[in-house]
Amino acid sequence: MVSPPKILVCLDTDAQPSVFDGVVAVDAGIDHLFRHGGVTPDAIRNLVYGALFTRGTADLRSTAIFIGGSDVAAGEALLAKARECFFGAMRISLMIDSNGANTTAAAAVLCAGKHAALRGVTATVLGATGSVGRRVVRLLAREGAIVRVSSRQLARAQGVCNEVAILLPSAQLTAWETRSADAVSQAITGATVVINAGAPAVELLSEPQRREAKSLRVAIDLNAVPPVGIGGIEPQDKATERDGQMLYGAIGVGGLKMKLHKAAIRRLFESNDAVLDAEEIFALGGTW
Repeated sequence: MVSPPKILVCLDTDAQPSVFDGVVAVDAGIDHLFRHGGVTPDAIRNLVYGALFTRGTADLRSTAIFIGGSDVAAGEALLAKARECFFGAMRISLMIDSNGANTTAAAAVLCAGKHAALRGVTATVLGATGSVGRRVVRLLAREGAIVRVSSRQLARAQGVCNEVAILLPSAQLTAWETRSADAVSQAITGATVVINAGAPAVELLSEPQRREAKSLRVAIDLNAVPPVGIGGIEPQDKATERDGQMLYGAIGVGGLKMKLHKAAIRRLFESNDAVLDAEEIFALGGTW
């Protein structure tokens, strides 16, 4: 029996659907791309039903939904509403990668894991309260790392710790306030892994601080906009050994991020019941 064409329905919370997500979907091999912008939770039921009720249950694996947009919280609300629309065998696979947070975080933690066994390792996440940082914390904690969750505001760092602890009661998390250079140095002292997920064009860790961190083995900077977030790391660095440390820049991580994004889209069409969030996307990379 010939399978029907693969249709990916992109639901974007922004007014204009992401061109980036559309291009990656085409490159991942889907046959037809349907794009909707400005999608709200109130509108999602009819969109999901339109995807569900047009094909028989045997063919539902050939239809999937991708949720994107720049607002991660809004994307998560769409995901929750979409899941509520399913019943019995009437379901299709879903993927969420709002703001690229899931694929970026998964790629960063996978890169770190290439050079350090993460279980029991101390890892500091700089800029941990943003959409990518929160997921980096989550994934590191799931891998058994001892995670230092840092922010310029201690209350925000503690909030991330509390959120992750609800999902992972055994997670080893501590909140760190990193408002000053001295505080940043303290937060990375004794850490084997440092991942910067802070805002673009803001240096959070200087080159001298990085060099002087004697325990540091892996440093990953997810900021490609100058000045970079970790001094002495070039955006193109990819497992570049410098100062006795393995360094990754945003572009160096980006190749794996793109590979994960395409692999996740392909995974959507292997069944009609996949739900791909950060953990599931990370797991895909762990099989390579």
